[in-house]
Amino acid sequence: MNFPIFHWRPTTLIFLVTLTTTAIWGADWPQWRGPERTGLSTEIELLKNWPDGGPPRLWSYQGLGAGYGAVAVQGEQIFVQGKQEKSSFLFCLNRLDGRKLWAKKLGEGLSHGRGGGPRSTPTIDGNRVYAFSENGDLACFETHQGNILWRRNILKDFRGRNPYWLLSESPLVDGPRVIVSPGGPQASVVALDKMSGETIWESKELSDGASYCSAIIAEVEGLRIIITYTDNAVVGLRASDGKLMWTYQPAANGTANVATPVFHEGKVFLTTAYGTGCALLDLTRQQDSIKAREIYFNRIMQNHHGGVVLVDGFIYGFSKSILTCLDFKTGNRLWRHRSIGKGSIVYADGHLYLLGENHVVGLAEATPDGYRETGRFRLADSGWPSWAHPVISGGKLYIRTQGTLTCFDIKRH
Repeated sequence: MNFPIFHWRPTTLIFLVTLTTTAIWGADWPQWRGPERTGLSTEIELLKNWPDGGPPRLWSYQGLGAGYGAVAVQGEQIFVQGKQEKSSFLFCLNRLDGRKLWAKKLGEGLSHGRGGGPRSTPTIDGNRVYAFSENGDLACFETHQGNILWRRNILKDFRGRNPYWLLSESPLVDGPRVIVSPGGPQASVVALDKMSGETIWESKELSDGASYCSAIIAEVEGLRIIITYTDNAVVGLRASDGKLMWTYQPAANGTANVATPVFHEGKVFLTTAYGTGCALLDLTRQQDSIKAREIYFNRIMQNHHGGVVLVDGFIYGFSKSILTCLDFKTGNRLWRHRSIGKGSIVYADGHLYLLGENHVVGLAEATPDGYRETGRFRLADSGWPSWAHPVISGGKLYIRTQGTLTCFDIKRH
């Protein structure tokens, strides 16, 4: 009898490992705002309503120290940053029970009157994880044991200046590049080789200071660009070489540009607070360049740092302290509600997951018809606002409040 011969290839092995990992753990959340940096989860069969007191708590880890960064999740590992004593650390926890697997020093930690420690979320790329400290230290670690592969301080290397509330960006991995914003002269944004840390390009036409925004990648008619805020404007840079494609200032303010842009079907939605507002730009390709045209600008959505999500053609997010829904294409407001107060937002399975800076967690239907809350509960007060964004992965909800990370079971059983 002849049996079929199965030929093993590296790609086959990677596929099987990925398939097995997904089957065991569920969808990963490998970076800031999830797999696509959109704040959207594709998970289904989650609880539609929460009991009094919230969904079941599975575990808590209480040794992270100061910080506002969210978690990144891949396979059996959770990565998160925190400051202990005078140092900024990257932690690796076990996804099953929250047990610490390892912790590695990233660099000198910084204190601040609004809470010290790192503000960034680690970025996982295969068997490497990239972490960025509040002091400009960017490092690449091996995921299994935490061995450091390379490190450099981008403020020192590119003559950048730390913004008032400290560097808060989460590194963006784009193919062979890792993108960060040192805010230096002719180096507002830079691309480094993700394997070695060596400089690939610097934004020679741009010398704006760093903002608090994390960059995204957009494909515009086949041309790949990076979109992010500087301290002065929103910018589009060609991903291959950092060439400045366009700038847009009306949606930026002179205090803090934070919320991650949202790109969809050739258009990018932008929003900041401090009396500014929101805008939608239409991006079109012109040979090897991109033109940005304003579709609308208004003051309906003034999002501070809780971010917004785009669901079925509607934008949801907190305008100042009011949860607001608006039409993505027109900018018209559909509804607003005080909800849980000012906070951050992610989406999964038809619902908005809301984390108020006043330590209230809420669940509401994602619908343009009005605000419909289906659950809420309160977290313990850590002494500082709850500013780390919630994360959904594998039927679990992860919430970080300073030194404590708590895992909740939100899967329907």
